[in-house]
Amino acid sequence: MSPISRRDFLKVAGLALGSAFIPDVALAAGEDSSNQIGMLYDATKCVGCNACTNACRQWNHTEVEKDPSGLYDAPTDLSADTWTLIKLYEGEEEHSFVKRQCMHCLDPACVSGCPVHALQKTSEGPVTYDPDRCIGCRYCMYTCPFHVPRFSWDDVVPVIAKCTLCNDRLADGNGPACAERCPTGALVWGRRDDLLAEAESRLENNSDRYVNHIYGKDDVGGTSVLYLSHVPFEKVGLDDLGTEPIPQLSEDAGDVIIPSILVGGPLLLAAIRSISKRDGWEESWPL
Repeated sequence: MSPISRRDFLKVAGLALGSAFIPDVALAAGEDSSNQIGMLYDATKCVGCNACTNACRQWNHTEVEKDPSGLYDAPTDLSADTWTLIKLYEGEEEHSFVKRQCMHCLDPACVSGCPVHALQKTSEGPVTYDPDRCIGCRYCMYTCPFHVPRFSWDDVVPVIAKCTLCNDRLADGNGPACAERCPTGALVWGRRDDLLAEAESRLENNSDRYVNHIYGKDDVGGTSVLYLSHVPFEKVGLDDLGTEPIPQLSEDAGDVIIPSILVGGPLLLAAIRSISKRDGWEESWPL
């Protein structure tokens, strides 16, 4: 392996330090969410047909992920080509289908964590992604509490891929493709306030049918995708993450880390330069 040049080293260090100062661009976190578009998924109505998965694939032109026989589209988890799918939970006395997709958090950790704002929370509700801004750091994959963003490892120029809540369809007055294709009404879309009212009505009128909680109402500060279930949410992969937005939890750490970087970074680089001169590394780190 050829030695890294000092110029390349400083370029990378400069990117890391400079990213802290890239200005926010049209972030909507913290805005009134009542008119934002969202979806309500009712697991008690889902039959596991995966019509939503097929609708998403057709609209977004993603690649089929076939089963070992090569005959059927049978994704087993979210991927760069599968942005939503139905998974099955089977317990000893109960079972449930559960839809996996981006939750479109009201205060998204992925948006907060992205150093170049390739991810944006729009005022309409969706969390969108701009591949032209992305530098491939994959930090959104690390910060997302729901493990949603995926990386297209097989592409020549890899990008992040995830559900966009069909932001392009919403712009034309249509709903998300998955919600409009659902044959049983397990998935509906609309204004978040209306969806919450519908979910609360179902809980009130059918209390013996559901766990008494609307997942996403307040979880991690609230999400645009809401869930009702007859099985405890942690059993179907929706853990209790508290009600504090993930970015809020990281603010105190950032108040310490960023100043430390700003002060310690130049000192570290100066120390490296001093050591390189002393040990004769200058020749292998040409400018």
